[in-house]
Amino acid sequence: MHKWLTVALLAILGFLQYQLWLGNGGWEDLQLVEERVAVQEAANVPMRERNARLAAEVTDLKTGLDAVEERARSDMGMVRSDEQFFWVPGVAIEAELVGINAGLVTQPGLPSEGADE
Repeated sequence: MHKWLTVALLAILGFLQYQLWLGNGGWEDLQLVEERVAVQEAANVPMRERNARLAAEVTDLKTGLDAVEERARSDMGMVRSDEQFFWVPGVAIEAELVGINAGLVTQPGLPSEGADE
């Protein structure tokens, strides 16, 4: 009787160990899921950085007028009322140069660089 009980308990223990290590939801599946999580986390890093930049831009647009003015100038070509806009036909300016040249605009009443005095 004890021999059959021992064999039955060993068989049950073996079956449970098989389920733990090799069965559905066992150790191998856990390793595969952990690998997939690591790959997905690596793919999420650029998305998190992009979301942080967008959140900062939204906050800047909500609180500061500088960002709104910059957007209006670059996206819609708006000009302030105290500025003069000169359009030269046949000359195209790249978007990158607009930001660079914006720093060259002088305020009214101040002498421009290289102006004759």
